[in-house]
Amino acid sequence: MTQLQYKRAGSANGRTGSRYWRSKTAYLGVLPFLAFAGVFLLFPTWNVVSGAFRDNYGELSTTILKSVFNDPIARHAFGNSLELSAKTAVVGAILGGLFAWAIATGKPGGVFYKVAVALSSVLAQFGGVMLVFAFLATFGFNGLVLTFATKFLPTTFLADASWLYSMNGLAVLYTFFQIPLMVLVFLPTLENLKPQWREASDALGGKSFEYWLRVGIPILTPSFAGAALLLFVNSFSAYATANVLINLADYLTPLQIATALTSETGGSNPAEAKVLSFYMVIVVVIAMTMYALLRRKVSNWEQRR
Repeated sequence: MTQLQYKRAGSANGRTGSRYWRSKTAYLGVLPFLAFAGVFLLFPTWNVVSGAFRDNYGELSTTILKSVFNDPIARHAFGNSLELSAKTAVVGAILGGLFAWAIATGKPGGVFYKVAVALSSVLAQFGGVMLVFAFLATFGFNGLVLTFATKFLPTTFLADASWLYSMNGLAVLYTFFQIPLMVLVFLPTLENLKPQWREASDALGGKSFEYWLRVGIPILTPSFAGAALLLFVNSFSAYATANVLINLADYLTPLQIATALTSETGGSNPAEAKVLSFYMVIVVVIAMTMYALLRRKVSNWEQRR
């Protein structure tokens, strides 16, 4: 009996060991994602960060880093990128939040809900050449709206297509895909608002504005701010739309980076492109760190509710 119990104990240990290794092999499914992130995210980021402290000959130097920081053209383009991203993030967050609220207050799983979510998923990715062509065909020179406005509304801004090629026009295009992205990001938070909270507020004699001031807004603010930061990063890194519509190297930082890499007039400067990308990485890291902190706060609230 003693030997039999010993053998059984040994087999139990074997099963325990098998469970141990099975728990480790479960992480093998993450390896493809880690490899993908390492090749296409971590390595390029490290290449940019390390390259920002080297010159075009590969030698350690901070000369280009300082020269780009003091360059008025680079600072102007960086300022335009920050301004454009902030404007479109705020406008896109407000309008997208209102659209998300309209969807959330409708019938859950209804036709309007499904169509709105599907349309937002498509329009959030609608940018670049397709978006610019759509706006040029509508508001550009010889566009549908311009042709109509020239005949019937000649004194309005619609009769002049020059606004489309300015900062305001570019902001309108960016806001076009910022709004549906905000809908997708902010809609789950609105759906997590329990109707019992509104009913409790009404039962205690609270008015509508008191409910939103004391309950709704404090709960939604972290998610709203986090979504706005995500919109900021999305606009800050956008390239194709501005390149097709404006195509001026000193207008936005992404355009300046592209020119520094692919200049056809002999002005290519890979080291300068890495330095500009390094400054953009700093802004993105700051914004995404704030977004992660806000998301952590929202996750804690969702777990406690």
